[in-house]
Amino acid sequence: MSQIDARAIISPSAKLGSSVRIGPYAIVGDGVELGDGCIVENNAILTGPARLGRENHFYSCCAIGGVGDLGDPGARGWLEVGDANEFREFSTVSHGTDKGGSGTRIGSYNLIMSYVNIAHDCLIGNHTILVNGAQLAGRIQVEDYATIGSFCRVNQSCRVGSHSYITGDSVITDDVLPFSLVVAQRETRCYGMNKVGLEKCGFSSERIQSIEQAYRFLLRSKLNTTQAVEKILETLSQSEDVLAIIRFIESAAERGLTK
Repeated sequence: MSQIDARAIISPSAKLGSSVRIGPYAIVGDGVELGDGCIVENNAILTGPARLGRENHFYSCCAIGGVGDLGDPGARGWLEVGDANEFREFSTVSHGTDKGGSGTRIGSYNLIMSYVNIAHDCLIGNHTILVNGAQLAGRIQVEDYATIGSFCRVNQSCRVGSHSYITGDSVITDDVLPFSLVVAQRETRCYGMNKVGLEKCGFSSERIQSIEQAYRFLLRSKLNTTQAVEKILETLSQSEDVLAIIRFIESAAERGLTK
């Protein structure tokens, strides 16, 4: 049975699933589809058009769905959110825009912590962690299991690869490789693989060893990126994780790599 506080504001066009909980002064706006088991805390604002999946938790004063850029506020693209995400206090997520691809999509099982901003047309995967104050500009792609540290700033159109870890206060202007550890220390660079994160996700020692060998070619040899890729393919082509790194490098990108 749903529990909706009498002081909440629910649009007549909103569609609510079963067993939702909506607190006092929360706003569920026009065109919002709220899935089963969602919790909307006091003063949270959900703005449509938006399709929000099951068992998401929207904490106090978060603002999910809003004007994506400085263009026409009436020309909103779509916003789609998967299941079992947490949007902590004062986090913000923008709709997509016609100019930026029309859609913002967030997968499932993500932790979006306080004061995080996800701008227009971002594509966020599954099981990611965006730590307090992380700021994502428009058209950013964050792949599964990536962690973006506190107060990081990620520039427009960057890609953050799967299982990567970006430490706090980093400024990201280039793509971040899958499985990598990126540290802002004097200059933003890649210091190697995200070994601790991979171990937490259950990667075997054999998988980790293959990834580590690939990073030695990419970061510690005297080879350029093209030569390193060739060497990796010669020696490590049996590893699916390594091939994922190669595909990431070879796919079209607007920016270079953080190395």
